[in-house]
Amino acid sequence: MIDLRSDTVTRPTAAMRRAMAEAEVGDDVLDGDPTVLKLQERVAALLGKERALFVPTGTMGNACGLWVHGKHGTEAYAHDDSHIVNWEIAGMAGLRGLQPRMVRGAPVMTLDTLKAAVRPASKHAPPASVVCFENTHNGAGGMVTPVAELRAMAEFARGTLKLPIHMDGARLWNAHVASGTSLADFAACADTVMVSFSKGLGAPLGACIVGSAAHIDEAFVARKRLGGGMRQSGIVAAAALHGLEHHLGRLHEDHANAKRLSAIVADGVKDVTVVPPDSNIVMIDLPARLDAGAVTTKAKELGVLISPWHAKRVRVVTHLDASAAQIEEAGRAIVKALA
Repeated sequence: MIDLRSDTVTRPTAAMRRAMAEAEVGDDVLDGDPTVLKLQERVAALLGKERALFVPTGTMGNACGLWVHGKHGTEAYAHDDSHIVNWEIAGMAGLRGLQPRMVRGAPVMTLDTLKAAVRPASKHAPPASVVCFENTHNGAGGMVTPVAELRAMAEFARGTLKLPIHMDGARLWNAHVASGTSLADFAACADTVMVSFSKGLGAPLGACIVGSAAHIDEAFVARKRLGGGMRQSGIVAAAALHGLEHHLGRLHEDHANAKRLSAIVADGVKDVTVVPPDSNIVMIDLPARLDAGAVTTKAKELGVLISPWHAKRVRVVTHLDASAAQIEEAGRAIVKALA
């Protein structure tokens, strides 16, 4: 079975497992785990921020970012198809008392769509307290928002709206490799950024939120409140460090595989629309004759696991554990399933 449901399905390599087994550990909640401290320093340096905080999941990292910047009973500007809106079980509302102010009108947030979402101040409407970016954008098929667009939005958010910015950068690694823009240049467009190690880098779990020292102090409190304090967490931090060292530089292979798979499907089935991939996610939009549930069921029968995104779209994700040969095989199977 070729599993292309997500880049989170990867299993630690033998070398990653060795790094985990040999990791130096301590009690991270009491006085700091040495391997976690090393990871936090490395990630903060890569993203050009003062400090970083290791958290179990990207969703918790986003929750910490919203805790730092958001205010109860206010709004968060967020793209209507963003992960933070659709796939975190209303965490912004349930945990921080925020409601999303939807930014609509393009596959990803742009300066124009952000401006269009702004409404005049009114005693009947809640004010906004934070702006949320996402890069790469999962729902748009791993689309990369260029750094020039991010800078323009950041200037508007910070200057005109007087609001801080949190970036869901779960796959910022992919944006960096696909665009050639440095991680630090991307991160400079937000006050806090979450990056995930279980997407692209092949680690079994973990994420970091980065920002100023003051922001990370607040994020630490949020992590504690959410139950995210970990003890000998150097065991999993070692996997993240290994991924940064050995897997970040190979992400272009996943991107090439995504482009190849999209070409196989587009050439093989003429009445589907394949969103051209910027990175490692391929979205396939279905015609009236097909629905996502039937397509994913048939693909599974043919030996490939893919995900229904909604009734008329399926998602396919390339990753460390899917070779170029497997992508060729999977592409042919998906064509059969669609046909």
